[in-house]
Amino acid sequence: MPADRGRYSLGGDCRSMAMTDFQTRSPLPASRRTPLALILAAAILAPGLAGCVGAAVGAGATVGVAAMDERGVSGVARDSGLATRVRGKWLNYDLETGDTLAVDAGISVYNRRALLTGTVKNEDLRVTAVRLAWEVEGIDEVLNEIAVGETSASDTARDSWISTQLTSKLTFDKDVQAINYVIETDNAVIYLIGSARSQAELDRVLGHARSISRVRDVISHVKIKPPEPETKPDTPDKKADAATVGAART
Repeated sequence: MPADRGRYSLGGDCRSMAMTDFQTRSPLPASRRTPLALILAAAILAPGLAGCVGAAVGAGATVGVAAMDERGVSGVARDSGLATRVRGKWLNYDLETGDTLAVDAGISVYNRRALLTGTVKNEDLRVTAVRLAWEVEGIDEVLNEIAVGETSASDTARDSWISTQLTSKLTFDKDVQAINYVIETDNAVIYLIGSARSQAELDRVLGHARSISRVRDVISHVKIKPPEPETKPDTPDKKADAATVGAART
C-alpha cells in the first residue's frame, strides 16, 4: 500500500529534500539494491515534491498558508522535519532488509505527536515502525494505528476518494478551521489528528466524517485547544489601589 494513499493535510507541508538521516549503507547486492531504493525513494518523496510545487510557484503563498495553521510556520516546519526523519529511518531499514515498510506505512506529525497508519505484511514490521519512530528525537507521542494484512488497488482508490470527500466538506464548512486537521484513511477507516478550537467544532468534523458513504469507522486523535484566559478590565477599586501605590513611591 502506498504510504500516503489516503493522506490529506489541510495545512502547508513542504518537506525538505535534504534527508540527512538517509544512509547509503545496504547489505543487499547492488543488482537488488538499486531498484528497491528507487521505488522506495519515489514513494516517500512524491508527496513532498507535490507539496513543493506550491513553493516553486510562490513561496510567499505557501508560508502564508502555514502561518494560518494553529502551529505557526515554525511548528509546521518542525513537524514536517520530524516526519521526514521517521521516513528516513524506515527507508534505511528497508534498504538493509529488503522490506517495504517505508512504502506500506504512513506518518503524520502534529505538535510532536506522530500518527502511524497504513497496512504492513506482518506484526514484526508493525513493531519496527513504532520503534523507529520513537528513536527520532523530538517525537513526544506515537499513536500506532498501523494494521497487519493485505490491500488492493481498489482499496487505495476508495481510501483516496474518502479523504477527498472529507477534505472538501471541512474546507467549505465556515465553522471549521480546516487547516488544523490532518486526514488519514486506511481500509475505509478515517484517522484524524490536529487541533480543534472547541468541542463543537470537533463534533462538526466527526459528523462530516461519519456522513461519508463506505466509511467503516472514524478514529480521532484530535486535541481540543484550551480556551484562552479572559482578560478582565480593572475595577475602580483596583485602579484606586494602583494610584495609591504609585503615589507612595513618589
